[in-house]
Amino acid sequence: MYYKHILIIMKSLLCLLIFLQCTVGANSQTTTNDSVYKIAVFAPIFIDSAFNGNNYKVTGNYIPKTMLPGLDFYNGIMMAIDSLQKEKANIEVIFFDSKSSQEPMKKILALKVWDSVSLIISSFKDRADIKPLADFALSKEIPLVSATYPNDGGITENPFFILLNPTLKTHCEGIYKHIQKNYSTGNLVYVKRKGRLEDEIQSIFTEMGKTTPAIPLKYKTIELSDVFTIENLQNVLDSNRQNIVICGSVNEAFGIKLVNILQSNKKYSAIAIGMPTWDGLKDLNKPLIDETNKGIEIVYSTPYYFSRNTSLVKHLAAKYKETFFARASDWFYKGFETMYYFSNTLTKNKGLIFNHLTDKDFTIFNEFEIEQVLPNKDAVLPNYWENKKLYFFKKQNGITKSVN
Repeated sequence: MYYKHILIIMKSLLCLLIFLQCTVGANSQTTTNDSVYKIAVFAPIFIDSAFNGNNYKVTGNYIPKTMLPGLDFYNGIMMAIDSLQKEKANIEVIFFDSKSSQEPMKKILALKVWDSVSLIISSFKDRADIKPLADFALSKEIPLVSATYPNDGGITENPFFILLNPTLKTHCEGIYKHIQKNYSTGNLVYVKRKGRLEDEIQSIFTEMGKTTPAIPLKYKTIELSDVFTIENLQNVLDSNRQNIVICGSVNEAFGIKLVNILQSNKKYSAIAIGMPTWDGLKDLNKPLIDETNKGIEIVYSTPYYFSRNTSLVKHLAAKYKETFFARASDWFYKGFETMYYFSNTLTKNKGLIFNHLTDKDFTIFNEFEIEQVLPNKDAVLPNYWENKKLYFFKKQNGITKSVN
């Protein structure tokens, strides 16, 4: 009954926030409207999938999996609002369920409220959802922060678009440099899968080899189907050296299969280096049943690092558990951090957010390095703004450690 109870609470809160402005900050009643900044937040809650009107329609007392990321992002937003309220931040927050069938995006963007909105924060569910909101933000000249993956939607020529989760190109460039620094002396094997996106990833690696100021990586390339075996890899692996196997695909099933095959063949010592889609893959968290074998190292990049040992994370985790009787996910911390960081950046700099995206004053978890991405060296306006900071994690036998 717990989950049903929580969903009913969430339903009432969402309905309220969709239509009403939630004023945050004890000073808001004593200041002029000009000093109160309005922030719109989008998250994919899918509230209609669980409720028919006010009736809970899902069989059994559980939350549909599609709701969980957006719901936890929302919970993080709301907990950040609590903190901002204690700090007397002069903001108003409007929340929208971006996957509501009753309030579709077209209807939401037609509301009169947008002329007074100073910032949009969004966690997207589908890549196709990004461009309509990004185009709208550009037309209204409202900064739009894309907080999670999927992130960019191929957006260009939009100086009001801010990516917290770096593009795949940035990840690939970072992975290339990380290999140069740490693994260049091993037997480098680049494994690709047939596909348009895989071709793009390979072209980024090829271009990095041409433009890097350091010594370019020397690696063997092999293209595999989805039904490959260790026999397909034997010609490129070396039983006498450390094999650095780079997975040039974001396909999760392909990556998991590659790790499992390398893991199960002890003839070859290997380190598997994967794409950012490996962050959070539960299949890579499973320790080996045979405790005498350590298992291969798995390395991947991510823009987010929420250390469970910091006092703030411990405090938020305890508060979350006390409220929801569950463990807070990264989606919760992403919501909290995005709301807190950008609300303060907006209000403390009197709305001039683009002049202060490189400031570190409100860093709480992650050290964002937000830079302009210019279409060419002579351009005045950026294609978009992007967080270039990457963290690298090493995972072995189910245990994850930060590399940097």
